[in-house]
Amino acid sequence: METMISVQRAFNLIAQEVSPMASVEIPIELANGLVVAETIYSPENVPAFSQSSMDGYAFAYDENIVSYQLVGEMAAGSSTTFHLNPGEAVRIFTGAAVPFNADTVLMQEKALAKDGKLEILDDQLKKGNNVRQIGSEIAKGEKAVEKGTALKPAVIGFLASMGISKVKVYPNPKVAVVVTGNELVSPGGNLEYGQLFESNSFTLTAALKQMGIQDVTVVQVKDDLDQLHTVLSQIIEAHDLVLISGGVSVGDYDFTLKALELSEVKTIFHKVKQKPGKPLLFAVKSDTVIFGLPGNPASVLTCFYEYVLPAISKMTLRKLALQSQKAILQNDYSKPEGMTHFLKAKYQDNLVSFGTGQESYKLSSFAEANCLAIFPAEVSKITSGETIEVHLFA
Repeated sequence: METMISVQRAFNLIAQEVSPMASVEIPIELANGLVVAETIYSPENVPAFSQSSMDGYAFAYDENIVSYQLVGEMAAGSSTTFHLNPGEAVRIFTGAAVPFNADTVLMQEKALAKDGKLEILDDQLKKGNNVRQIGSEIAKGEKAVEKGTALKPAVIGFLASMGISKVKVYPNPKVAVVVTGNELVSPGGNLEYGQLFESNSFTLTAALKQMGIQDVTVVQVKDDLDQLHTVLSQIIEAHDLVLISGGVSVGDYDFTLKALELSEVKTIFHKVKQKPGKPLLFAVKSDTVIFGLPGNPASVLTCFYEYVLPAISKMTLRKLALQSQKAILQNDYSKPEGMTHFLKAKYQDNLVSFGTGQESYKLSSFAEANCLAIFPAEVSKITSGETIEVHLFA
């Protein structure tokens, strides 16, 4: 296990240890936002028949014919078929199959139909107008969706148009949030002196669900080594990602590291040269990814955005990391060298500024922020007007 490592080293170790999850086949209506795990080829021509693109009249185009005999009607979804002879036409509607031998559709606004006769009023009409040809969207056997493509609504609709009802994807992880602390009371309960309302599980669950991860289990555990070991052993076996809030420092009641050791996990690192969130822990067991997050609310969310989010990205192949942007600093800032600082800040029009309330226990300033301002470990002082990196919240 590596201890007190740099931020970049922590990023690298997470990228090295975390692998994409095994693919699963799910209904396409459940796949929104997920990433395709195999290249998909169309099983059908789309459309499967020559199709009218508008309401009008269908016939075999002949520049020498200006009047056609109407012999029927084709509505969308109708299985009625016509074999049109030269000089014959049918009334047709958008999406309907174009009759056999027909190759052109005249829009109704440029037609005169009276007494079973059709007169063409369109002097720009050409053969093939307003007809969607077989396979013009995609041909049978043609590549439809590349492996690694994110399934946004248009892609899902495209798959459905080919008759595809299921798709192999990299799934979202099954997540457990384990909250530790004797002092914590669930919101709505009664506080006794020395107790606090528990908020970290609500923060983490909301952040996970914001990215479409719905399978989240929350467990609250007292500061008891045996109880925490028992809970973690069961949780780790049943989940893909485990987020432990609290108990990762070195106090007399911080049992997370010891409980994980008893659970036979592989701890990759513990403590990062950063503020807030120095006690951050990262571990793995088989395919389960485990983060020990500090208990302070601002530290929890900072570590989630900077470390947990990239891990989920790697597990699901989704592009979830915060957007990195250069910005001009509007404040002076000093700090010790050797420690990366993440400050809650506000970004607008290429400018970034931060206020008070940077302490790791203060979530109110986080609620007002729209980015994290990054102050690298090797820098001790940055003055107003210099350019820095910011990570924008979605």
